Amino acid sequence: MDKAAWQLDARPSGADELTIALGGRWCMAAALPSPDSVAPQLAAGVRRVRFDTTGLSDWDTGLLSFLDSLLKTCTARGIAADTTGLPPGAQRLLTMALTVPEQTVPGRNNGPTGICAQVGTAMIEFVRGMPAMLAFLGEIAQSLGRLMTGRARFRVRDLWLEIEEVGPRALPIVSVISFLVGLILAYLGADQLKLVGAQIFIADLVAIGMVREVGALMTGIIIAGRTGAAFAAQLGTMQVNEEIDAFRTLGIAPVDFLVLPRILALMLMVPLLTLYAGFIGMLAGLVVSVTIFDIGVFEYYTETLRALELKHFLVGLAKGSVYGAMIAFAGCLRGMQCGRSAESVGHAATSAVVTAILLITIAASVMTIVFYQLGI
Repeated sequence: MDKAAWQLDARPSGADELTIALGGRWCMAAALPSPDSVAPQLAAGVRRVRFDTTGLSDWDTGLLSFLDSLLKTCTARGIAADTTGLPPGAQRLLTMALTVPEQTVPGRNNGPTGICAQVGTAMIEFVRGMPAMLAFLGEIAQSLGRLMTGRARFRVRDLWLEIEEVGPRALPIVSVISFLVGLILAYLGADQLKLVGAQIFIADLVAIGMVREVGALMTGIIIAGRTGAAFAAQLGTMQVNEEIDAFRTLGIAPVDFLVLPRILALMLMVPLLTLYAGFIGMLAGLVVSVTIFDIGVFEYYTETLRALELKHFLVGLAKGSVYGAMIAFAGCLRGMQCGRSAESVGHAATSAVVTAILLITIAASVMTIVFYQLGI
């Protein structure tokens, strides 16, 4: 199709007005002109643009694409556009296109690429998300209050199912990771302690480290990646399917029915998994000490009992409970904030893991400093 299939004429029709005449066939099959061809006529003195389509014989999406770009250029330059001269169908379609904001897909925007810009953007988004996080925390507090007074509406069967998913089914991965971490601690400690001939204190290092700090931290990170992401994906999928909206329509608080069982399950099971991780880590230290450094089983057992105190177990349990609550909070928060698309579910799961690990790291630092200052 040659150029004669369409006509385009931009001519002044007043002191500050430009008339754009469109004629012929404006269809995708034709080699339509670029909107930039009209840009030079949109000089500084132009304050208004009107359209004349009396000579237009046929049009399709090609015309709409041309007009959409041209109208956006006019808006950017502060030029008023009179679209009454366009075909009625084109007016309606342009109104719809310009009224609905452009959809932004998470992870696909052309944002800042520098490391400093990315860190700054992440901090700004975190600060902007604080009101929503505090509001969700308030809803959880109200739900716990209803639980204490017996007014929370959720199924106990759901709680037991979450406990089974969080606890027993997480034992294999917790066992493997804890055993390997225990091996690492034992080897690192032995490498330094052998310099002074004090390999027996490997038992102290592994026992206190696993029970008090490392066991809870590794368990929290494992559960954040395993369960926190699952919570976000489950609630996000329910958000996509409008099931959460259905709960609200039925007068059932989604926080009571969906979030509360998950929080209780993690707060109950993560401390127990922390103790289990500590035991597995000490077992790994025993294996290394006996097989590599010729320390007797009885000597290692005795030194472990001497090193461990009740406060170490209490600190580990306290950290496990806090980490569990934070993982459930992050997973449920991102799930409830999920959009209405499949990609939003994946983004919610990823964001839940990142948020949970960030909260765990902050809590671990604060609690370690507090316990040190208290002499615990």
